[in-house]
Amino acid sequence: MAELAAIVLAAGEGSRLRPLTTLRPKALCPVGNVPMLDRALALLDEIGLAGPDRVAVNACWLGDQIAEHVGDRAHVSVEKDLLGSAGSVGHLRDWVDGRPVLVMNADAYFSADVTISALVEDWDGERLRMLGQRHVGGVGEFGAYDFAGMSLLPAATAASLPADHGDLVRLAWRPAEAAGTLDVIRLHGLYLDCGTPRSYLHANLLEVEESLIAPDAVVTGDVRRSVVGEGATVHGDVSDCVVWPGSQVAEGERLSRAVRAQDLTVRVESRS
Repeated sequence: MAELAAIVLAAGEGSRLRPLTTLRPKALCPVGNVPMLDRALALLDEIGLAGPDRVAVNACWLGDQIAEHVGDRAHVSVEKDLLGSAGSVGHLRDWVDGRPVLVMNADAYFSADVTISALVEDWDGERLRMLGQRHVGGVGEFGAYDFAGMSLLPAATAASLPADHGDLVRLAWRPAEAAGTLDVIRLHGLYLDCGTPRSYLHANLLEVEESLIAPDAVVTGDVRRSVVGEGATVHGDVSDCVVWPGSQVAEGERLSRAVRAQDLTVRVESRS
């Protein structure tokens, strides 16, 4: 099998996560005080995929932030218009250069016990593969499973994708499923799509037992089961919250199940 390349999809507008994504692209929103994109790059590094020859990151919405953040750690493909999951791979055809491709969503959260090596182990490079999370109740997106943020495309499949707007579900996964050439590798651990305020907050709270407070944060209030970012100031009381880097919670404020990002406060209602 040819040397594997990886593409991290980070171009989306993050419309479901607004208004947080008016400040940062979704891929740079922090989970456990680490930008989601950095978490994705670290997972790829665990299986030997790192550097601009092996890893590409696509960008569009607030793409300059993505490009600056990535620097020379990966090849950055800035798209003028959103191309979708398939079009983004097609747009990178020259960089892919005939290799098979691992495609990963930048907003994929995996619990600490997850290793992604099972996805690539013993792959013949001919069949499509995806990580799948067991669906709870009823039928999942792909048989008994729901897609869990990462897939493998054979070289021929990656090379066939057009460089205009399209998605992998329609152009790659469903055709392979119909042909019997799609394998779903069960994920052992937890995957979350951090595309909504609820799932984003949930992922952050999974990263803490009591609280996670950046060393340079100033905290004089009561902080319970929350994540407080670098340079943040918390003089009020917060519980089950995320306080972004540089953000403030004033004395007398009480926040619960909320994200404070600069001047924005996004509250997440508990499930009834």
